[in-house]
Amino acid sequence: SIKMDLLHSNGVLIIQHLQRDYRAYQDFLNFMSHVGDPRNIFSIYFPLWFQLNQVVGTKMIWVAVIGDWFNLIFKWILFGHRPYWWVQETMIYPNQSSPCLEQFPITCETGPGSPSGHAMGSSCVWYVMVTAALSYTVRWKDKSAATLHRLTWSFLWSIFWIIQISVCISRVFIATHFPHQVILGVFAGILVAEAFEHTPAIQTASLRMYIKTNLFLFIFALGFYLSLKLLDIDLLWSVPKAKKWCANPDWINIDTTPFAGLVRNLGALFGLGLGINSEMFITSCKGKNSCKMSFRILCVAASLATLQLYNFVKIPTHTEYLFYILSFCKSAAMPLTVVALVPYCVHSLMRTTEKKLN
Repeated sequence: SIKMDLLHSNGVLIIQHLQRDYRAYQDFLNFMSHVGDPRNIFSIYFPLWFQLNQVVGTKMIWVAVIGDWFNLIFKWILFGHRPYWWVQETMIYPNQSSPCLEQFPITCETGPGSPSGHAMGSSCVWYVMVTAALSYTVRWKDKSAATLHRLTWSFLWSIFWIIQISVCISRVFIATHFPHQVILGVFAGILVAEAFEHTPAIQTASLRMYIKTNLFLFIFALGFYLSLKLLDIDLLWSVPKAKKWCANPDWINIDTTPFAGLVRNLGALFGLGLGINSEMFITSCKGKNSCKMSFRILCVAASLATLQLYNFVKIPTHTEYLFYILSFCKSAAMPLTVVALVPYCVHSLMRTTEKKLN
Protein backbone atom coordinates (compact mmCIF):
# COMPACT_ATOMS: atom_id res chain seq x y z
CA SER A 1 0.00 0.00 0.00
CA ILE A 2 2.84 2.39 0.85
CA LYS A 3 4.60 1.56 -2.41
CA MET A 4 1.37 2.10 -4.37
CA ASP A 5 0.76 5.45 -2.65
CA LEU A 6 4.32 6.48 -3.57
CA LEU A 7 3.70 5.39 -7.19
CA HIS A 8 0.46 7.38 -7.26
CA SER A 9 1.97 10.50 -5.69
CA ASN A 10 4.83 10.45 -8.21
CA GLY A 11 2.24 10.04 -10.94
CA VAL A 12 0.38 13.11 -9.66
CA LEU A 13 3.61 15.13 -9.92
CA ILE A 14 3.95 14.03 -13.56
CA ILE A 15 0.33 15.00 -14.27
CA GLN A 16 0.84 18.42 -12.70
CA HIS A 17 3.99 18.90 -14.78
CA LEU A 18 2.15 17.97 -17.99
CA GLN A 19 -0.85 20.19 -17.23
CA ARG A 20 1.42 23.13 -16.42
CA ASP A 21 4.06 22.88 -19.14
CA TYR A 22 2.08 21.29 -21.98
CA ARG A 23 -0.93 23.61 -21.88
CA ALA A 24 -0.19 24.78 -25.42
CA TYR A 25 -0.64 21.21 -26.66
CA GLN A 26 -3.97 20.69 -24.92
CA ASP A 27 -6.01 20.38 -28.13
CA PHE A 28 -3.54 17.92 -29.64
CA LEU A 29 -3.45 15.78 -26.49
CA ASN A 30 -7.24 15.72 -26.27
CA PHE A 31 -7.30 14.67 -29.92
CA MET A 32 -4.82 11.85 -29.27
CA SER A 33 -7.00 10.65 -26.43
CA HIS A 34 -9.84 10.36 -28.94
CA VAL A 35 -7.50 8.56 -31.35
CA GLY A 36 -6.94 5.91 -28.69
CA ASP A 37 -10.66 5.47 -28.05
CA PRO A 38 -11.49 1.76 -28.59
CA ARG A 39 -14.73 2.74 -30.31
CA ASN A 40 -12.72 4.07 -33.28
CA ILE A 41 -11.67 0.50 -34.00
CA PHE A 42 -15.20 -0.40 -35.10
CA SER A 43 -16.08 2.86 -36.85
CA ILE A 44 -12.81 3.76 -38.63
CA TYR A 45 -9.97 1.20 -38.56
CA PHE A 46 -12.07 -1.92 -39.17
CA PRO A 47 -14.03 -0.58 -42.21
CA LEU A 48 -10.79 0.50 -43.86
CA TRP A 49 -8.89 -2.70 -43.32
CA PHE A 50 -11.66 -5.24 -43.85
CA GLN A 51 -12.41 -4.06 -47.38
CA LEU A 52 -8.69 -4.05 -48.24
CA ASN A 53 -7.79 -7.28 -46.47
CA GLN A 54 -10.51 -9.41 -44.87
CA VAL A 55 -7.99 -11.47 -42.87
CA VAL A 56 -6.57 -8.36 -41.19
CA GLY A 57 -10.02 -6.85 -40.62
CA THR A 58 -11.32 -10.02 -38.98
CA LYS A 59 -8.23 -10.28 -36.78
CA MET A 60 -8.64 -6.65 -35.77
CA ILE A 61 -12.12 -7.21 -34.34
CA TRP A 62 -11.05 -10.35 -32.48
CA VAL A 63 -8.01 -8.61 -31.02
CA ALA A 64 -10.05 -5.55 -30.00
CA VAL A 65 -12.82 -7.59 -28.37
CA ILE A 66 -10.63 -10.09 -26.53
CA GLY A 67 -8.17 -7.35 -25.56
CA ASP A 68 -10.95 -5.19 -24.10
CA TRP A 69 -12.39 -8.22 -22.28
CA PHE A 70 -9.01 -8.92 -20.66
CA ASN A 71 -8.79 -5.22 -19.85
CA LEU A 72 -12.09 -5.44 -17.96
CA ILE A 73 -10.99 -8.52 -15.99
CA PHE A 74 -7.63 -6.94 -15.14
CA LYS A 75 -9.38 -3.76 -13.99
CA TRP A 76 -11.62 -5.78 -11.70
CA ILE A 77 -8.62 -7.64 -10.27
CA LEU A 78 -6.21 -4.72 -9.87
CA PHE A 79 -8.65 -2.16 -8.39
CA GLY A 80 -6.72 0.72 -9.95
CA HIS A 81 -7.64 4.25 -8.88
CA ARG A 82 -7.86 7.17 -11.29
CA PRO A 83 -5.92 10.37 -10.47
CA TYR A 84 -8.89 12.74 -10.49
CA TRP A 85 -10.55 10.97 -7.57
CA TRP A 86 -7.47 9.53 -5.83
CA VAL A 87 -6.04 12.97 -4.96
CA GLN A 88 -9.35 13.83 -3.26
CA GLU A 89 -9.43 10.74 -1.02
CA THR A 90 -5.82 9.85 -0.19
CA MET A 91 -4.49 10.64 3.28
CA ILE A 92 -0.83 11.04 2.30
CA TYR A 93 -1.01 14.81 1.79
CA PRO A 94 -0.65 16.81 5.03
CA ASN A 95 -3.35 19.21 6.25
CA GLN A 96 -5.67 18.01 3.47
CA SER A 97 -3.66 20.07 0.96
CA SER A 98 -4.38 17.76 -1.95
CA PRO A 99 -2.96 18.76 -5.34
CA CYS A 100 -5.30 20.45 -7.79
CA LEU A 101 -5.65 18.46 -11.00
CA GLU A 102 -7.57 19.99 -13.87
CA GLN A 103 -10.37 17.90 -15.35
CA PHE A 104 -11.70 17.82 -18.92
CA PRO A 105 -14.93 16.58 -20.54
CA ILE A 106 -13.23 13.23 -21.28
CA THR A 107 -11.62 12.84 -17.84
CA CYS A 108 -14.47 11.32 -15.83
CA GLU A 109 -14.44 7.68 -16.87
CA THR A 110 -16.23 5.52 -14.34
CA GLY A 111 -14.35 2.20 -14.49
CA PRO A 112 -11.18 1.33 -12.56
CA GLY A 113 -7.99 2.78 -14.01
CA SER A 114 -5.53 -0.08 -14.39
CA PRO A 115 -4.63 -0.98 -17.07
CA SER A 116 -5.61 1.83 -19.43
CA GLY A 117 -8.23 0.67 -21.94
CA HIS A 118 -7.33 3.38 -24.43
CA ALA A 119 -3.62 2.49 -24.33
CA MET A 120 -4.36 -1.23 -24.53
CA GLY A 121 -6.86 -0.89 -27.39
CA SER A 122 -4.61 1.46 -29.34
CA SER A 123 -1.50 -0.70 -29.00
CA CYS A 124 -3.18 -3.99 -29.91
CA VAL A 125 -4.94 -2.62 -33.01
CA TRP A 126 -1.96 -0.61 -34.28
CA TYR A 127 0.21 -3.68 -33.70
CA VAL A 128 -2.10 -5.65 -35.99
CA MET A 129 -1.99 -2.91 -38.64
CA VAL A 130 1.80 -2.53 -38.58
CA THR A 131 2.49 -6.29 -38.71
CA ALA A 132 -0.04 -6.64 -41.53
CA ALA A 133 1.63 -3.88 -43.57
CA LEU A 134 5.07 -5.39 -42.98
CA SER A 135 3.89 -8.84 -44.06
CA TYR A 136 3.66 -7.50 -47.62
CA THR A 137 7.23 -6.18 -47.69
CA VAL A 138 8.86 -9.21 -46.05
CA ARG A 139 8.14 -11.25 -49.20
CA TRP A 140 10.44 -9.08 -51.31
CA LYS A 141 13.53 -11.09 -52.23
CA ASP A 142 16.01 -8.90 -54.13
CA LYS A 143 18.63 -6.83 -52.35
CA SER A 144 17.13 -3.38 -53.00
CA ALA A 145 13.73 -4.62 -51.82
CA ALA A 146 15.30 -5.97 -48.63
CA THR A 147 16.75 -2.53 -47.91
CA LEU A 148 13.36 -0.96 -48.57
CA HIS A 149 11.79 -3.47 -46.17
CA ARG A 150 14.20 -2.48 -43.40
CA LEU A 151 13.43 1.20 -43.98
CA THR A 152 9.71 0.48 -44.00
CA TRP A 153 10.09 -1.60 -40.82
CA SER A 154 11.87 1.27 -39.04
CA PHE A 155 9.37 3.85 -40.27
CA LEU A 156 6.21 1.91 -39.33
CA TRP A 157 7.44 0.90 -35.88
CA SER A 158 8.53 4.50 -35.26
CA ILE A 159 4.99 5.63 -36.16
CA PHE A 160 3.61 2.91 -33.88
CA TRP A 161 5.57 4.09 -30.85
CA ILE A 162 4.96 7.78 -31.55
CA ILE A 163 1.21 7.11 -31.54
CA GLN A 164 1.34 4.95 -28.41
CA ILE A 165 3.44 7.48 -26.51
CA SER A 166 1.14 10.31 -27.60
CA VAL A 167 -1.96 8.39 -26.50
CA CYS A 168 -0.32 7.57 -23.16
CA ILE A 169 0.71 11.17 -22.52
CA SER A 170 -2.77 12.38 -23.42
CA ARG A 171 -4.43 9.97 -20.96
CA VAL A 172 -2.07 11.10 -18.20
CA PHE A 173 -2.50 14.78 -19.13
CA ILE A 174 -6.29 14.70 -18.66
CA ALA A 175 -5.83 13.06 -15.21
CA THR A 176 -7.73 9.92 -16.06
CA HIS A 177 -4.71 7.58 -15.69
CA PHE A 178 -1.45 7.32 -13.79
CA PRO A 179 1.71 6.73 -15.90
CA HIS A 180 2.13 3.11 -14.77
CA GLN A 181 -1.44 2.34 -15.89
CA VAL A 182 -0.90 3.45 -19.48
CA ILE A 183 2.45 1.64 -19.70
CA LEU A 184 0.80 -1.56 -18.48
CA GLY A 185 -1.98 -1.05 -21.03
CA VAL A 186 0.42 -0.70 -23.97
CA PHE A 187 2.33 -3.89 -23.24
CA ALA A 188 -0.80 -5.86 -22.39
CA GLY A 189 -2.27 -4.84 -25.76
CA ILE A 190 0.87 -5.94 -27.60
CA LEU A 191 0.75 -9.35 -25.88
CA VAL A 192 -2.89 -9.89 -26.91
CA ALA A 193 -2.18 -8.86 -30.52
CA GLU A 194 0.88 -11.11 -30.69
CA ALA A 195 -1.17 -14.04 -29.41
CA PHE A 196 -3.59 -13.63 -32.32
CA GLU A 197 -0.71 -13.65 -34.79
CA HIS A 198 -0.59 -17.38 -34.02
CA THR A 199 -4.36 -18.05 -33.99
CA PRO A 200 -5.40 -18.66 -37.62
CA ALA A 201 -8.59 -20.52 -36.58
CA ILE A 202 -10.50 -17.24 -36.22
CA GLN A 203 -10.47 -16.81 -40.01
CA THR A 204 -12.63 -19.91 -40.53
CA ALA A 205 -14.80 -19.64 -37.41
CA SER A 206 -18.45 -20.57 -37.90
CA LEU A 207 -21.40 -18.58 -36.56
CA ARG A 208 -21.76 -21.21 -33.84
CA MET A 209 -18.16 -20.55 -32.80
CA TYR A 210 -18.86 -16.80 -32.60
CA ILE A 211 -21.93 -17.42 -30.45
CA LYS A 212 -20.05 -19.82 -28.16
CA THR A 213 -17.25 -17.30 -27.73
CA ASN A 214 -19.73 -14.54 -26.94
CA LEU A 215 -21.50 -16.70 -24.36
CA PHE A 216 -18.22 -17.70 -22.73
CA LEU A 217 -17.00 -14.10 -22.46
CA PHE A 218 -20.33 -12.90 -21.07
CA ILE A 219 -20.88 -15.78 -18.62
CA PHE A 220 -17.30 -15.64 -17.33
CA ALA A 221 -17.43 -11.87 -16.76
CA LEU A 222 -20.90 -11.98 -15.16
CA GLY A 223 -19.97 -15.03 -13.07
CA PHE A 224 -16.78 -13.34 -11.89
CA TYR A 225 -18.75 -10.24 -10.94
CA LEU A 226 -21.49 -12.15 -9.09
CA SER A 227 -19.01 -14.44 -7.31
CA LEU A 228 -17.10 -11.52 -5.85
CA LYS A 229 -20.35 -9.76 -5.03
CA LEU A 230 -21.32 -12.78 -2.88
CA LEU A 231 -18.02 -12.25 -1.06
CA ASP A 232 -19.12 -8.66 -0.44
CA ILE A 233 -16.61 -7.28 -2.98
CA ASP A 234 -18.21 -4.61 -5.15
CA LEU A 235 -16.56 -4.51 -8.57
CA LEU A 236 -18.47 -1.34 -9.41
CA TRP A 237 -16.82 0.56 -6.55
CA SER A 238 -15.33 3.07 -8.96
CA VAL A 239 -18.67 4.37 -10.29
CA PRO A 240 -19.73 6.28 -7.14
CA LYS A 241 -16.20 7.68 -6.80
CA ALA A 242 -16.37 9.01 -10.37
CA LYS A 243 -19.78 10.58 -9.75
CA LYS A 244 -18.61 12.12 -6.49
CA TRP A 245 -15.38 13.72 -7.68
CA CYS A 246 -16.08 14.58 -11.31
CA ALA A 247 -15.99 18.36 -11.70
CA ASN A 248 -19.07 18.38 -13.95
CA PRO A 249 -21.92 15.82 -13.62
CA ASP A 250 -22.58 16.16 -17.36
CA TRP A 251 -19.18 14.58 -18.04
CA ILE A 252 -20.29 11.29 -16.46
CA ASN A 253 -21.25 8.93 -19.28
CA ILE A 254 -22.86 5.52 -18.83
CA ASP A 255 -20.94 4.43 -21.93
CA THR A 256 -17.74 4.33 -19.84
CA THR A 257 -19.06 1.90 -17.22
CA PRO A 258 -17.46 -1.58 -17.15
CA PHE A 259 -20.52 -3.46 -18.43
CA ALA A 260 -21.12 -0.94 -21.23
CA GLY A 261 -17.75 -1.81 -22.79
CA LEU A 262 -18.43 -5.53 -22.39
CA VAL A 263 -21.81 -5.31 -24.11
CA ARG A 264 -20.41 -3.13 -26.90
CA ASN A 265 -17.64 -5.62 -27.66
CA LEU A 266 -19.89 -8.68 -27.53
CA GLY A 267 -22.24 -6.98 -29.99
CA ALA A 268 -19.38 -6.21 -32.38
CA LEU A 269 -18.11 -9.81 -32.31
CA PHE A 270 -21.61 -11.20 -32.87
CA GLY A 271 -22.19 -8.79 -35.77
CA LEU A 272 -18.90 -9.86 -37.37
CA GLY A 273 -19.80 -13.55 -37.07
CA LEU A 274 -23.27 -12.93 -38.45
CA GLY A 275 -21.89 -10.95 -41.38
CA ILE A 276 -19.08 -13.32 -42.36
CA ASN A 277 -21.39 -16.33 -42.31
CA SER A 278 -24.20 -14.63 -44.27
CA GLU A 279 -25.22 -15.24 -47.86
CA MET A 280 -24.76 -11.55 -48.64
CA PHE A 281 -21.08 -11.76 -47.69
CA ILE A 282 -20.53 -14.91 -49.76
CA THR A 283 -22.33 -13.41 -52.77
CA SER A 284 -20.51 -10.08 -52.74
CA CYS A 285 -17.10 -10.50 -51.08
CA LYS A 286 -16.44 -13.94 -52.54
CA GLY A 287 -17.62 -13.12 -56.05
CA LYS A 288 -15.71 -11.80 -59.05
CA ASN A 289 -16.26 -8.16 -58.06
CA SER A 290 -14.31 -8.66 -54.83
CA CYS A 291 -11.03 -8.62 -56.79
CA LYS A 292 -11.76 -5.25 -58.36
CA MET A 293 -10.15 -2.23 -56.71
CA SER A 294 -13.18 -0.10 -57.65
CA PHE A 295 -15.40 -2.47 -55.65
CA ARG A 296 -13.18 -2.21 -52.59
CA ILE A 297 -12.88 1.58 -52.75
CA LEU A 298 -16.64 1.95 -53.07
CA CYS A 299 -17.13 -0.38 -50.12
CA VAL A 300 -14.66 1.59 -47.99
CA ALA A 301 -16.31 4.92 -48.82
CA ALA A 302 -19.85 3.62 -48.34
CA SER A 303 -18.94 1.83 -45.09
CA LEU A 304 -17.29 4.88 -43.55
CA ALA A 305 -20.16 7.14 -44.59
CA THR A 306 -22.81 4.74 -43.30
CA LEU A 307 -21.08 4.20 -39.97
CA GLN A 308 -20.89 7.93 -39.37
CA LEU A 309 -24.69 7.94 -39.48
CA TYR A 310 -24.69 5.58 -36.50
CA ASN A 311 -23.14 8.40 -34.45
CA PHE A 312 -26.41 10.30 -34.81
CA VAL A 313 -28.31 7.39 -33.25
CA LYS A 314 -28.48 8.28 -29.56
CA ILE A 315 -29.32 5.43 -27.21
CA PRO A 316 -31.59 6.41 -24.29
CA THR A 317 -29.77 6.21 -20.97
CA HIS A 318 -32.65 6.56 -18.50
CA THR A 319 -33.00 2.76 -18.17
CA GLU A 320 -29.70 0.94 -17.73
CA TYR A 321 -30.80 -2.48 -18.99
CA LEU A 322 -32.48 -0.95 -22.06
CA PHE A 323 -29.26 0.94 -22.76
CA TYR A 324 -27.26 -2.29 -22.70
CA ILE A 325 -29.66 -4.10 -25.03
CA LEU A 326 -29.76 -1.26 -27.56
CA SER A 327 -25.98 -0.80 -27.29
CA PHE A 328 -25.50 -4.49 -28.14
CA CYS A 329 -27.79 -4.15 -31.18
CA LYS A 330 -26.09 -0.97 -32.40
CA SER A 331 -22.62 -2.51 -31.97
CA ALA A 332 -23.68 -5.65 -33.84
CA ALA A 333 -25.10 -3.58 -36.69
CA MET A 334 -21.79 -1.82 -37.38
CA PRO A 335 -19.64 -4.83 -38.48
CA LEU A 336 -22.70 -6.41 -40.10
CA THR A 337 -23.03 -3.27 -42.23
CA VAL A 338 -19.33 -3.31 -43.19
CA VAL A 339 -19.11 -7.05 -43.85
CA ALA A 340 -22.43 -7.85 -45.51
CA LEU A 341 -24.89 -5.02 -46.17
CA VAL A 342 -22.61 -2.47 -47.85
CA PRO A 343 -20.65 -4.97 -50.04
CA TYR A 344 -23.90 -6.61 -51.14
CA CYS A 345 -25.44 -3.26 -52.13
CA VAL A 346 -22.27 -2.22 -53.98
CA HIS A 347 -22.12 -5.64 -55.68
CA SER A 348 -25.77 -5.37 -56.79
CA LEU A 349 -25.20 -1.82 -58.07
CA MET A 350 -22.13 -2.84 -60.09
CA ARG A 351 -23.90 -5.88 -61.52
CA THR A 352 -26.88 -3.74 -62.58
CA THR A 353 -24.53 -1.22 -64.20
CA GLU A 354 -22.67 -3.96 -66.09
CA LYS A 355 -25.94 -5.39 -67.42
CA LYS A 356 -27.00 -1.97 -68.71
CA LEU A 357 -23.65 -1.50 -70.46
CA ASN A 358 -23.94 -4.90 -72.11
